Amino acid sequence: MEKYEIEKLRDLPIEGVAERLGLRVSRHKALCPFHDDHHASLSFKVSKNTFRCFVCDAKGGTIDLVMRFLNKDFREACRWLADEHNIILDEWKCTPALGPKGRFACEPTPLCTFDATRYEWFFERPWLSPDARRFLFEERRLDPRVVRWCRLTSWKDREGVPWLQIPYYDREGKLVGVQNRNLTPSKPPRGEALSHSPSGETEGGLPRFRFPKGSECGIYNLPVLNRLKPGDELYIAEGASDCWSLLSAGHKAIAIPSATLLTKKDRELLRSFSDSKLPSLGEGLGVGFHMYPDNDVPGERLFLQLQQVLPGLVRHHLPPGCKDYSDYYLRLRQSSGQPTTT
Repeated sequence: MEKYEIEKLRDLPIEGVAERLGLRVSRHKALCPFHDDHHASLSFKVSKNTFRCFVCDAKGGTIDLVMRFLNKDFREACRWLADEHNIILDEWKCTPALGPKGRFACEPTPLCTFDATRYEWFFERPWLSPDARRFLFEERRLDPRVVRWCRLTSWKDREGVPWLQIPYYDREGKLVGVQNRNLTPSKPPRGEALSHSPSGETEGGLPRFRFPKGSECGIYNLPVLNRLKPGDELYIAEGASDCWSLLSAGHKAIAIPSATLLTKKDRELLRSFSDSKLPSLGEGLGVGFHMYPDNDVPGERLFLQLQQVLPGLVRHHLPPGCKDYSDYYLRLRQSSGQPTTT
């Protein structure tokens, strides 16, 4: 792991990391999880991006907080932070894995630089394993047309671990990155449901996401910009899953990697079509920007960040009980009685 990658993880907002761990932060304080605390002894210093408990003297930065809270070593804590915030680490080595017709789903060259020609063929004829079909159509109830548009495909590594492979394209349709999502169930804390696991690990301790080295997985579904027409509405989601749900609901949508990470490159791209204009596609389209922020503090932070870039961004509120738009979409499907189609 390179030094600049570690610094990128240390620069993540400390309060955002704490909230993703399940801590409730208010006025830069929270109940300390490292002792029996009843008076919010854990304090966050935003200017230095650190935490400290003035009772048990627990202190440190983002990586230290994850290490102590989740009982992980340094490398595991870095991997958890990277997974949670969609940060690509160069430490991942490609694993030989057979795709359809016995061909490699991922090049077996260790520490290979990203070469689109090695991956493009895999998305030309997408193949969905039973695990992928169950995840996409039974659990997420996505429109098959959306799955085809996004060119989602799947593969299994030699250990039999199922992965969903998600391509990232630039606005011209050039493949610039690949995100692999682990389809094995998340490993829950003792006595809790799978969906409530703060560790983000799957059974066997595997990461939720992997990226080939060199992947550029920034704003997702950029080719949809080329399909915008005058007066269209464009929705912004957090993460690819919510983007798929928005597309399945009939909206045109893009997604950004994380609520706690909005890169300078992403900001510049969003500004390029702010004020209801898309200069590179033609002036005066009158595009409206919309968002359903996640029902948590990181989601609120993301909306405020995007509102600075897109002052005309319209906020839509999720109903109680829905954590994100994917939850809302599933509720809409269930209430309408629409069957799952594959």
